[in-house]
Amino acid sequence: MKIILLASNPNLYSNQRIIEAAKIRGHEIEFVNVGGCYIKVAENESEIFHDEGKKLEKIDRIIPRIKPAMTFYGSAIIRQFESLGMRCFNGSDAITKSRDKLHTLQILSQHGFGIPVTSFANSSYETKDIIKLVEGAPLVVKLLEGTKGVGVVLAETSKAAESVINAFRSLKADILVQQYIKESKGQDIRCFVIGDEVVASMERIAQEGEFRANIHLGATARAVEITDEERELAIKAAKIIGLEVAGVDMVRSNSGPKILEINSSPGLEGIEGATGIDVAGKMIEYLE
Repeated sequence: MKIILLASNPNLYSNQRIIEAAKIRGHEIEFVNVGGCYIKVAENESEIFHDEGKKLEKIDRIIPRIKPAMTFYGSAIIRQFESLGMRCFNGSDAITKSRDKLHTLQILSQHGFGIPVTSFANSSYETKDIIKLVEGAPLVVKLLEGTKGVGVVLAETSKAAESVINAFRSLKADILVQQYIKESKGQDIRCFVIGDEVVASMERIAQEGEFRANIHLGATARAVEITDEERELAIKAAKIIGLEVAGVDMVRSNSGPKILEINSSPGLEGIEGATGIDVAGKMIEYLE
């Protein structure tokens, strides 16, 4: 197959592993910087270019690894590939949905998935009420389009919550206010979904004094056995958002698993290191 890896940094572990896995299996793969792509849209004529006029055509599969800052532009480029009949793994609509945490939660809620109680408002006049809606403090305040744990704050008291919420609002930032699942104790589970299968799963454990279980923030990771219910939830959640490859993050609560968010470009380093599973190879096998 002729494959394009559409991303921003060829030196990232995940991107290098995908390129390596494709080459091992005898495929032709090219890294293409999404920010260097540009398009032509005309009547009955659509084209994609990069690298000073090189046309991108006759490609069997595109693997998009779009960073959050490039979501809008990257999705436009992916739509152009889709309009030309080229298969993207994942698609533009699914990536756009997954990047909006509130939209993701609204879709999951509509389909009856367990999620933390979440509130969202525009005006500071509703601050006290949205705190009550999530059962009060402690609670979590999240940037709507944050990533890797950045822009996620645990407010221990209602006063602290009001201060954090109003501080974000003063910066014109869109935020979610979310129920804190106390019994999770700074641990969550990442299920790596490819197609109809959870190919690997790990438990992430936050550093002492930290509640965010993100590898980039110093959390440790270990392989974990997930339940049949957790496996089914992860696969169904990815499918409902429209993702063929996804990192589905959840916590174990007293009332069952709760999905926190769904990542359309899940990293490979943490989960491959924790589980010893060739996740990059499984991505290429799925494309085949």
